[in-house]
Order: sequence, then C-alpha cells, then structure tokens
Amino acid sequence: MEQFSKTRYIPTVVFLVVLFFIFGVYVGVHNRPEIDKVIGLSNKETQIATNADFASFWKVWNTINEKYPRADETSDQDKIYGAISGLMSSLDDPYSVFFNPDDAQAFEDEIAGNFTGVGMEVGIKDKVLTVIAPLKDTPAYRANIKPGDKILKIDKTVTSGLSIEKAIKLIRGEKGTEVVLTIFREGNKDPIEIKIVRDVIDVPTLDTELQSNGIFVIKLYSFSANSASLFRNAIKEFAESGTDKLLLDLRGNPGGYLDAAVDMASWFLPGGKIIVTEDYGNNTKPEVFRSRGYDVFNDKLKFVVLIDGGSASASEILAGALQDYKIAKLVGKQSFGKGSVQEAIKITPDTLLKITVAKWLTPNGNLIEGKGLTPDYEVEFIKKDLEDKKDPQLDKATQLLLEPSP
Repeated sequence: MEQFSKTRYIPTVVFLVVLFFIFGVYVGVHNRPEIDKVIGLSNKETQIATNADFASFWKVWNTINEKYPRADETSDQDKIYGAISGLMSSLDDPYSVFFNPDDAQAFEDEIAGNFTGVGMEVGIKDKVLTVIAPLKDTPAYRANIKPGDKILKIDKTVTSGLSIEKAIKLIRGEKGTEVVLTIFREGNKDPIEIKIVRDVIDVPTLDTELQSNGIFVIKLYSFSANSASLFRNAIKEFAESGTDKLLLDLRGNPGGYLDAAVDMASWFLPGGKIIVTEDYGNNTKPEVFRSRGYDVFNDKLKFVVLIDGGSASASEILAGALQDYKIAKLVGKQSFGKGSVQEAIKITPDTLLKITVAKWLTPNGNLIEGKGLTPDYEVEFIKKDLEDKKDPQLDKATQLLLEPSP
C-alpha cells in the first residue's frame, strides 16, 4: 500500500527534516536540574520558540516518580512517549499521531503491505470512529461491514476518544484470531455485533467489464502502488472496445496514492490543468499538481463516476477534478471528506510522527476535508435496495450514459 518515498500517499508518506520536541528544554529554572538528573536527557534542543511554562510538566513528572506506587513499572522513555502522544492529542486532529517503536514498526509493515487484519479503512467522522469502506474480498467485506458504519466498541474497548491508530491496532491481530465490532448502522434501531476473523490482507485494485448495453465499467477499489499502470491498461481496453460510454465506479474506494490519482486524471485533461492543490496555509506557497496531458479523449466521451460515503481522499481528488472540469457527471451520495495531507517524519531511528500539513482543494478551490464532494445526481442506496439486489445508483448512471447526445 504505502511506501516511504517522495510520492505522496493519503495519508501522505514522505520524510522531512524536522526538530524533535525534546522535553528537556526551556524549562523552569527550579525544576530542570532535578529532571536532568532523573532521566539524563541527551540531544537536548536548547532553544524552542515558545513562551509556554514547562514548570508544570516537570512538577508532574517528579510527582509521578515520588508518589505513584507503580512508577518504576513505567520507564522514563515510555513517559516521554506518552507525553509526546499527549502533545499530539492537543491538536484535536485524529490524523496527527506519534508512533512509538512498536507502533512505528506496525505502520511500516502496513506500508510494505505485510499486515493481517480485517481489510477496511476507517476514519473519524463527526468525532466518531467510522468505516470509510471495506476492501473487496476481505474479512470485513465478507462480514457485511458497510461504508458509514459507526464503530462503537472493538471487543470490549469503547472507541470514544480513541485515535485512529489505536483503533487500528486493536482491530488488527494475528491471522485466524477473532475481533468483535459493535456497530451502529443508519437505519437500524440498535447497535449490532459483528464477529470477524482476521486474515492476511491483499488489497485489490480494479475490475473491468463491457456490458451488453455498450457501457464500459471500471470498478476501482484502491489507489495502490500499481493502480496507475492497471488503469492505463483499462483505458486501453476501453479505447479498443469501440464504445464511447465509460462508467468509473469509485464507491467504497478509500483512496491511496496521490500520484495515481493525478496520473488517472491526466487521461482526461490537457497538460498543465490543475488536478488538486495542496494548501499549507500560514502564508506558505501552495503546491499544485497538474495534468500530465495524456488527454486521449474528445468531447464525444460520455462519462459518469459513481461515488458514495466510502469514496475518500484520492477518490475525491480524481472525482473532484473530473467534476470541476465537467468531464464527468458524479452520481451517488456525498463522499467521505478526507482531504487532509499527512507527512511521516522520522523522529528517531525507531519512532515516527505522522502530522497533518495541508488540506486538499479541487481545481475550483473547493475544500474536500470534512465536506466531501456533492454528486451532480444524488441517489439513495437503502437497505431494501441491497436486500432486493437492486442498485439505483448504477441504474441512474446507466440512464445518463444511454441518453442520446444533445
């Protein structure tokens, strides 16, 4: 899935050089000598641009060591890690988090694609842990987990106040073990418990189909490392099919590599057109990602994109660009609204900081984070539709694609 390189991932993965917050600096004169003796701080930064009073931090540290009956069961280094995690929580941003050595290793394993779990993307929506989307043919998918499901408990742990990373850590586990999720689903009166057996997760990418009505369907499940090349093959297959009707299904696609989204959008846009803007705020110059100008289609292309609450990040970037330039019509439901950019920063050789640095804007300057994309044609997909094996969103897309050209 993710990889450590200069390629953006959403959550973005790049390395920056940054000052590590060391808790042995700019402190109260009376407390600093004692704490230095206690923990023997090394690599102390001697200047920090802040007027904050650190005396209370050192006083709490010393009080823990003096009063807490099991203080010696927690190492000084673990206390530092806990303090940094607390510092990150003050940002009130679920996507900014510090990884201690164990968590950092798990994060890197996920990036390499070597992890076991249930196969779903989660995020924070209205301060509640929410399923963005289950991935196709994974344990979560087979257990009937749905986009928008609110996770109230993981086994016996209440999720209120949990960071995304802590929640993911609880959900993951060894292959063959079971996790019980307490889910609240829209349309149900009461929460339900869903038992899922963990397995090795292979992230799917895409499927294609030429329907008998002449509509060529690309179902894109994720923006993985190889998705751009697979999408290229799908576009070639579409071009050779002889039809001018293209349906791109991004429902339940939680995102992935930004570079893949830019590459895919480039098949439909002239070179130099803005696909997405990375807005850093604070008078910092934004970074603009532009079309590579493959632009192989003319104005005869009939194009519809399906989105829903499980369409997030890279899906929203691609769909947002196609909508803003009126290349495609969007059909379905409001997308998830994951439009913030994270960067992974090596703090020490075995710890990481993942921190939000920017927000995504569509070509027309619309903010994705927290808002998502509004479809051109909003179509419900209710529980009864699923039970009746109907897909009204697909039906609407089909209707639009089969309408005579004006």
